[in-house]
Amino acid sequence: MDVFGAVAEPTRRAVLDLLARRERPAGELVAAFPTLTQPAVSRHLRILRESRLVDVRADGTRRVYSLRPGALAELDRWLDTYRRFWDDRLDGLERHLDAKKSGSVRRRTK
Repeated sequence: MDVFGAVAEPTRRAVLDLLARRERPAGELVAAFPTLTQPAVSRHLRILRESRLVDVRADGTRRVYSLRPGALAELDRWLDTYRRFWDDRLDGLERHLDAKKSGSVRRRTK
């Protein structure tokens, strides 16, 4: 599965969110999703590993997962195409809020 398919699933995005804060052992990740079985979480972790979004290392008998920030570069490159739209809208919002703050916002009439 590619990076886009891997992050399309909400549980996998939640795992990435947890790993963005710090590395975590598999058991802790399983515990973070009480409505899922251990095999279900393991499948999500496998997909994240295979799509190269996370790394896993042995620590005694535990498996510790960590985020691979470089793997997110593909997503970042794709999103970069759309950032200019966000920037334009955020600039417009900033102008509107500045005008409202200074009292120069005109009300629209129908």
